[in-house]
Amino acid sequence: MDRPAGRLRVLASLAAVVGLVVAACGSSPATPTPPPSAAPGLFVDADTQLGPISPLIFGSNTGPWLPVPFALQEQIKAARITTLTFPGGEWGDDVDTETYHVDQFVSYCRLIGAEPRIVVRLRHGSLDKALELLNYTNAIQKYEVKYWGIGNEADLYAAHGDEGYTVDQYNEDWREYAEAMKAADPSIVFVGPDVSQFVDDARGSDYLQFRIDWLKAFLKANGDLVDIVSIHRYPFPVGDKLPTKDDLRNNSREWDLIIPALRSMIREQTGRDLPVAVTEVNSSSSVNIGGEATMDSHYNAIWFADVLGRMIDQKVTMVDQFALAGDYGIVGAIEPRPMYYTYMIYQQFGSEQVRAASDDDLVRVYGARRTDGTLTVLIVNLASIAQTKPLTILGSRSSGAAETWLFDEGHKAEKVADTQLGGEITLPAESVTVLVIPK
Repeated sequence: MDRPAGRLRVLASLAAVVGLVVAACGSSPATPTPPPSAAPGLFVDADTQLGPISPLIFGSNTGPWLPVPFALQEQIKAARITTLTFPGGEWGDDVDTETYHVDQFVSYCRLIGAEPRIVVRLRHGSLDKALELLNYTNAIQKYEVKYWGIGNEADLYAAHGDEGYTVDQYNEDWREYAEAMKAADPSIVFVGPDVSQFVDDARGSDYLQFRIDWLKAFLKANGDLVDIVSIHRYPFPVGDKLPTKDDLRNNSREWDLIIPALRSMIREQTGRDLPVAVTEVNSSSSVNIGGEATMDSHYNAIWFADVLGRMIDQKVTMVDQFALAGDYGIVGAIEPRPMYYTYMIYQQFGSEQVRAASDDDLVRVYGARRTDGTLTVLIVNLASIAQTKPLTILGSRSSGAAETWLFDEGHKAEKVADTQLGGEITLPAESVTVLVIPK
């Protein structure tokens, strides 16, 4: 995370699902197609299945400097966070991760049902310490931590005091660590390089172009060793201006460009397709609260709901929001923040994606089946006024009542009155609606 200095289940069943999804997500998704001209508005084709949705996209970051308030532990457990990256942010490159940190972290992951990911220290760290940490974690304690990273946002090391630290040096360091760690434990999966920013087109920004070039050089040098290619993305701030609703409203569509650009780069530099991850994401890289679209706002949560939907469309394997608690948190000091309810509303969504499309970029629709065949339709209304749209559903019951869940300013991912199918649907302003339609 690029920010001012100092601001900084393990479950066998889940692991098995993750392995299948990672394999499925290694290739590019099919290009989304618009609804037929005879079906304007929102369109869902439940018979066109697009593969599994990775369970690891509902993740976050945590660490010793991001403690979850004791009073909110039950809420965090209820959010069903599926993966956690530790120690989160630049802390892990400023401080050695100790064995008791690992014990506490893995214990917490088991408590809340999350798959752990550990990032070993690179900046001012040592390979010996990284190997000791890996040996303690998986050989001595047998925690079976699968996902690992090496350093956090190394493209910023030079800006954080290591003047002259280049991508060539990073590529050498990363490879030395990766080869030794893989030799010590061949079961581990490397997620990296956690570059601080990535966009599809950096024209006009030397800062962003530097990050793109860094990732390209990394893939050319280490594309044979990295298992999942990871980026970070914070679209704001721009200058010192707080983001507005319009800023966020116009932003989430960038994921339809960023992930394809990333996949294209991976193919160009490695000659193969690799799964992709976004291991840090939030609307802003600097702390901001109290505004209409700041990180503690309702609109930030609606924006993130659409971001997750677009990443599902793009077959992203892992998404770790930044962060579980603290200034950037899903929860604050005394209560959950609105983004918490994004995780809660997505619990109603299925696990096998089906084709869905919209003719309005402010009203986004996503479809998925649950394991029992139940169809779920998730609709994000990014607009600040209610929207009424035709809803066409193929391959499933398209009339009668659908169980309905709502997240808007007045409903915290709650079950509300059933929706009658077979015509138009009205969506509250700045909302996420989920329709549940049994097979």
